[in-house]
Amino acid sequence: MKKKRSEKPFAKKSLGQNFLIDQNYISKIISELVPQPEETIIEIGPGRGALTKLLLESGAKIVAIELDQDLIPILQKEFEDCENFQLIEEDALKVDFTKIPNSQIRKKLVANLPYYISTAILQRLIEQREQFSEFILMLQKEVVDRITAKPGNRERGYLTVLVEAFCEADKLFDVPPTAFRPAPKVWSSVIRLRVKENSSIENENLFKDLISKGFAQKRKTILNNLKLLFPNAFEILQNCRIEPNRRAESLSLEEWQKIISHHK
Repeated sequence: MKKKRSEKPFAKKSLGQNFLIDQNYISKIISELVPQPEETIIEIGPGRGALTKLLLESGAKIVAIELDQDLIPILQKEFEDCENFQLIEEDALKVDFTKIPNSQIRKKLVANLPYYISTAILQRLIEQREQFSEFILMLQKEVVDRITAKPGNRERGYLTVLVEAFCEADKLFDVPPTAFRPAPKVWSSVIRLRVKENSSIENENLFKDLISKGFAQKRKTILNNLKLLFPNAFEILQNCRIEPNRRAESLSLEEWQKIISHHK
């Protein structure tokens, strides 16, 4: 006798899927998000809709972005009678968030991001940050530790400074592997990123290039790394009163901004 096929598709390793099933942690995310009636919340990777269901119960308008073709019909069936639910069948890295309804109003975004895509998605969200008020993100714990690393911490890198420049980061809580199916091998963490209304970065493209070059080889001094971008790096660092033998991880956001302002 053939076994009845499960209606729920298996998580796909190729998409880095681990479905959150622990209702306690789902409720904690909802509590941090504080969904309000009629506000628009974007959910990247709704999976089987566990979080989506509670979000819809709040009366908020939910725009779910899902890439997995096996999950799309499940979500369509589950929420077919919900007027405040919209499903976008697309890769989140390709979505133009300015074209989502209520684009004139800053939206909230919630997502459980797999490790392999987390940095790329974060960069994409920061590029279109004017569309959002805040992000509630579940990421691999080490990624959150990297984002929140203070100057002098070895974990500090390009992503740390990029996020710090445009968002206020607040680590909320850790999530154990047992909260997921299938259970990942690592812990996850949930972080809130509140978008800064007024960023003080003078030249955004140059700033991104600067920190990219600055962290290009973390074992090298800031002087040696910045020579890749500025031939007069030594002079710039002197004017900023930054010791040239320091490493990129030791610099604060303010010091990176000084380098930009002294560039000619």
